[in-house]
Amino acid sequence: MRRWRILFVLIVLAYMATGVAQIRPEERAVVTRFGRVVARPGAGLWVGLPWGLDRVDRVAIRNIQLEVGYSPDAIDDTSTTPVGQLLTGDQNLANVKLVLEYAIDERDGELERYLAGRDRVDAILGREAETVAGEWVGARTVDEVLLTGRAELPRWAMERLPERIASHRLGIVLQRISVDFLGAPAEVRDAFEAVNQAQTSIRTKENQAQQEASQRLREVQSLQFRLEQQSASYKLELESLARADADAFRKRLEQYERLKAANPDILAGIWWEEMGRVLLGMKGRGRVDVLDSFVGKDGLDITQFVPTKREKK
Repeated sequence: MRRWRILFVLIVLAYMATGVAQIRPEERAVVTRFGRVVARPGAGLWVGLPWGLDRVDRVAIRNIQLEVGYSPDAIDDTSTTPVGQLLTGDQNLANVKLVLEYAIDERDGELERYLAGRDRVDAILGREAETVAGEWVGARTVDEVLLTGRAELPRWAMERLPERIASHRLGIVLQRISVDFLGAPAEVRDAFEAVNQAQTSIRTKENQAQQEASQRLREVQSLQFRLEQQSASYKLELESLARADADAFRKRLEQYERLKAANPDILAGIWWEEMGRVLLGMKGRGRVDVLDSFVGKDGLDITQFVPTKREKK
């Protein structure tokens, strides 16, 4: 009889021990009692009611990766359309594979939603991601898809996919979207590779031409700046010389006016002095000769312009 009592006590203790749970540091837990949430314990030891009364659901809080779309390792079957093979806007085909990263939302209510429907999270998220990718690919030509898809598709999908999955109340937070594979079907892959290489060569030459044009433009701008500086310096020099000449002229004019005030005939004397210098210069060059020996009785000076040596010949 005592043995049965001990066995009963052990069974009761074992049953009570089912209410004890260890929550790891990277885990979060939700405790429900008869279907109602009663606690959200963090890391550590949780002691509650035994099995059948309390239920402890634990989930690891980490980023989860989900691959969606075409698989490059899959064997191509021309009889069926492969998953992830999308139709472009110009009626061509493109194979697209996305990698989605999401985390479990730890906010009150969101963690419970994830636990309630975690078996359908990947299916819903994958279906919505394929829909968004199909919309982007269908609105562009195959050249645009293959050339810009790796950069533009993740950004475009990241702006729209969170809103799409919000209505499903999955209890997750979308962290990142990347393109793992993007290419043409195997039947035309070589042709598209050749086109891509040609376009890459074109862009390379365009970049080289732009760099050369930029270099030439900088050289022209440098020359323009140097000429502008020289012109400005020459302008300042001419202005300085002109002001100096003007100041000298004004000073000489003032001097003449003072002399004229003292002697009214001073200007005539200066004029005859200058004319004498001019006539002497002309005489020295053989252009004029003063014939003083032919002075008339009335005292007038007689000048005679002699012909040049060429005229004498």
